Amino acid sequence: MIRLLVADDQALVRMGVRVLVEGEDDILLVGEATDGEQALELTRAHHPDVVLMDIRMPVRDGIDALREIVADPRLTGTRVVMLTTFELDEYVFDSLAAGASGFLVKDGETAELLHAVRVVAEGESLLSPSVTRRVIAEFATAPRHRADPHPGIRTLTEREAEVAGLVAEGMSNTEIADRLFLSPATVRTHVGRAMLKLEARDRAQLVVFAVRSGLTR
Repeated sequence: MIRLLVADDQALVRMGVRVLVEGEDDILLVGEATDGEQALELTRAHHPDVVLMDIRMPVRDGIDALREIVADPRLTGTRVVMLTTFELDEYVFDSLAAGASGFLVKDGETAELLHAVRVVAEGESLLSPSVTRRVIAEFATAPRHRADPHPGIRTLTEREAEVAGLVAEGMSNTEIADRLFLSPATVRTHVGRAMLKLEARDRAQLVVFAVRSGLTR
């Protein structure tokens, strides 16, 4: 059973999530928060597998609450997916850098939300190509996101670095396999080794490390 918590100051969004998961046998809604502070309190109390967190909320915003969750050793099993009104939200990169496992646009299809919860609960990240491209564009144009190479980058093999760079460009394992004439299984191995060497908690954090380390074209 996937334990889910939703944090959003809009009652309609919380109600929509509640109604949506009521019909699912493998997802249990364990809490609803109206601001970042309450989200943090409920996460510590219920230890959900996945938190759907609005970026902008009163009292404490979602990114601040996200940082607290990621930094809490008692919550290592909790993954956070940020909710945003637009894919081009200015805080996309900051959220990923803080440890978010992905993004969902609030007006997206309901099937996408359920898919996201299940994917993230399995330890994967949720990054659409459009969001990944936004991350790279934001990094390239914002002086505050200056290059900050990860110290583990030097431990990557040439192939692992190449694969990590393609992940950061928004390519799936299958697309990378086609590009490099490798099998998807081999690509998964390279991705896994790169994540292990860089101590990336998931694919989303690998994207951040790769972008900051200059592995993207």
